[in-house]
Amino acid sequence: MSKETGKPSFFEKLATFIVDKRNLIFFLYACCLIFCLFSRNWVSVCNDITEYLPDSTETRQGLTLMDEEFATFGTARVMVSHVTADIASRLAEEIQQIEGVTSATLGASATGTQEEDNSPETPEDIAKYMKGADALITVTFSGEETDPASLSAMASIRELLAPYDFYIDSTVGDSQADALASEMQVILVVAAVIIVLVLLFTSRSYAEIPVLLLTFVAAALLNMGTNFIFGEISFVSNSVTVVLQLALAIDYAIIMLHRFLEEREHAGDREACIAAVSAAIPSISASSLTTISGLAAMMFMQFRIGFDMGIILIKAILFSMLSVFTLMPGLLMVFSKAMERTHHRSFIPKIDRWGKFTLKLRYVGVPLFVVALVAGLFLSNRCPYVYGYTEIETARKNESQIATEKINETFGAQNIMALLVPKGDYASEKALLSRLESYDQVDYALGLSNVEIKDGHTLTDSLMPRQFSEMTDLDYDLVGLLYTAYAAENEDYGQIVGGLNDYAVPLMDMFFFAYDKAEEGYVDLDQEQKADLDDLYEQLSDARVQLLGEHYTRILLSLKLPEEGEETFAFLKTLHQEAERYYDANSVYLVGNSTSDYDLSVSFARDNIMISVLSVVFVILVLLFTFQSVGLPVLLILVIQGSIWLNFSFSGVTQEPIFFMSYLIVTAIQMGANIDYAIVISSWYSELKPTMPKKEAMIQALDLSFPTVLTSGSILSAAGFLIANITTEPAIVGIGECLCRDTLISIFLVMFVLPQILFLGDEIVEKTRFNIKMPEVSRSVSGTIYVNGRVRGRISGVVDATIHGVIHGDVSGMLETGTYQTEEERQAHETENP
Repeated sequence: MSKETGKPSFFEKLATFIVDKRNLIFFLYACCLIFCLFSRNWVSVCNDITEYLPDSTETRQGLTLMDEEFATFGTARVMVSHVTADIASRLAEEIQQIEGVTSATLGASATGTQEEDNSPETPEDIAKYMKGADALITVTFSGEETDPASLSAMASIRELLAPYDFYIDSTVGDSQADALASEMQVILVVAAVIIVLVLLFTSRSYAEIPVLLLTFVAAALLNMGTNFIFGEISFVSNSVTVVLQLALAIDYAIIMLHRFLEEREHAGDREACIAAVSAAIPSISASSLTTISGLAAMMFMQFRIGFDMGIILIKAILFSMLSVFTLMPGLLMVFSKAMERTHHRSFIPKIDRWGKFTLKLRYVGVPLFVVALVAGLFLSNRCPYVYGYTEIETARKNESQIATEKINETFGAQNIMALLVPKGDYASEKALLSRLESYDQVDYALGLSNVEIKDGHTLTDSLMPRQFSEMTDLDYDLVGLLYTAYAAENEDYGQIVGGLNDYAVPLMDMFFFAYDKAEEGYVDLDQEQKADLDDLYEQLSDARVQLLGEHYTRILLSLKLPEEGEETFAFLKTLHQEAERYYDANSVYLVGNSTSDYDLSVSFARDNIMISVLSVVFVILVLLFTFQSVGLPVLLILVIQGSIWLNFSFSGVTQEPIFFMSYLIVTAIQMGANIDYAIVISSWYSELKPTMPKKEAMIQALDLSFPTVLTSGSILSAAGFLIANITTEPAIVGIGECLCRDTLISIFLVMFVLPQILFLGDEIVEKTRFNIKMPEVSRSVSGTIYVNGRVRGRISGVVDATIHGVIHGDVSGMLETGTYQTEEERQAHETENP
């Protein structure tokens, strides 16, 4: 064999470069991290979960139309407690005087328009805005919810109500992103403390901790600092990615650290670090494939928030590996001496007794697991999934959630819908509104065709000149001139020739025409008429921009039904059927929280199957090539899938609602992440059983795997627990709860059931093995040979072992991992690298 075959491998050359050029790498990391400190603020965060609905859904199409054609002014429901009706009325008047507020009315108001009603109030009318000493004031702002004028007005309202006990239910000034950001900062601080405590318990020296923490922080900052390349990310990804990144990728740094400590027992710091990096790069990369596979499955979700989270978490995993491969070796060299000085005894106990106990119960544990598996499959399918936030309880509530809950308990929850229909056919719109109002499930239906202005007339009623003159108190001759000018401008010359007495024009169209002419100076009005006209114009303009678009008109509906549920979803179809009596089915759009929930429920049915199938398929493919056995991947998947079913069976039993997105995300993450625990045990068992009895091999495999499973599992479950109990965002709370519970179940199953299954199924695993021939490096050398790696062959006898040392004699064998050098090669290397 030629001498060339003994040259260092690619990974050894790469590892040597990383270790020797560590100061350059430190400099590059410093530059990148400084850049990321600024660039992390460039990313835009989307708080609207409906933005990620497929473009084909009715909600997404309807929302796009509304954004293009209508103005949606900010609103607020304000409840003031311990007040009288007179005080509430005075407060409503004072709120209405605030700049940026269009209207403030006692009770509910669909738009900013106000109708004069001098009829006495009934007890039912009063009950709509007064319940005991609680008063409800509905506020409409002059701008949309993010408009500076609306935000300033909201601040003024809070200042005005400061002496009172009040609650405000509104999206104006309620920044979900800011609230989540502050909550996640608390979670990160607590998580950092927990991680340090776990590492203190599982480490071999105290100086290991800064190495691991610096590696984690660098990876997290790199990931956050590069999110701006996507332009916009979801609030879910922005909030939980850092915590999940630390929990999912901690194994990589621990593997590198343990490999370095093992190599250092037989070599100097530099050589040990090179050997550790060259060995860790392929092994960690292979290990990460299962996690990446689970996250990749999320990217195939129809609900595009899965793609958003999947790609950002995959990027987080890749940056974690990059930091472990490039930054951590240099940190190990820097802290190596400190690690020697701060070495301490291991705090992790041996679990030999647990291993013996586990194997003794194999004929009990496996049958019980099979029963639990079937029960988990059945119960997990009975989970009460929800698609909105109204039914989800969180451990903590923020100020906005408390206010909404208080107002809903006192005055009832709101369920507002928008029905978009083609504009122009006022007769059809009026007929549709009449039919909608006839349903008991509809509290009110409001459109241009039933907004009453005066004397029983609505905005879309067609009025002749005499009727318009009487309603507006304008001189009849002046109105005649207006109608003539209107007909001329609209090229309706036949009406001018035939006479205008019977010429009917929609009230709204004629009013705005008259106002424009008055503004242009063509119509003379006295001061009182001008004031009345301006006041009416302001109200009608608000109604027009909210209800009339370029191609569509908007009808507002208030339903007496809950936001989601079978009855609500069924009534949505009824609303569509009514609208389709008058309009083409393809031109009608129903938009609101209820339709959004319905669309999410439809996409969930597909996404649930997609996530379950793809995550299993991807992970099985990785395991097939890792273990080269058909039976072993199936056994491992069975255990992890069992943990997922058992996890969600809790919701099936308690009937506690679970947010659909939490289910999908946790399913993908758990299949990719917790399979690593099973891989660690299986790998040790496969390596040990050729050299000792199977029972002893399994007991030792559990003992060797316990530190890794304990470290990673405790941090992941702690991260889930913190997310569930600190954040107030319902979607994220569900992810934390399920992640924490499933991790604990997975740890128990891989430490108790998996060893029993592997032990009993060993024959199946061996019979289903297949071989993929990998290229091997064979050399025959003589003299003094420095060996660092696993050698299989003859060394004055037959050897199959991991060897670190010097051999005097002849070596002829296959080098599976590591390196060996002749005396001449070693001297040449030392000359080149003094």
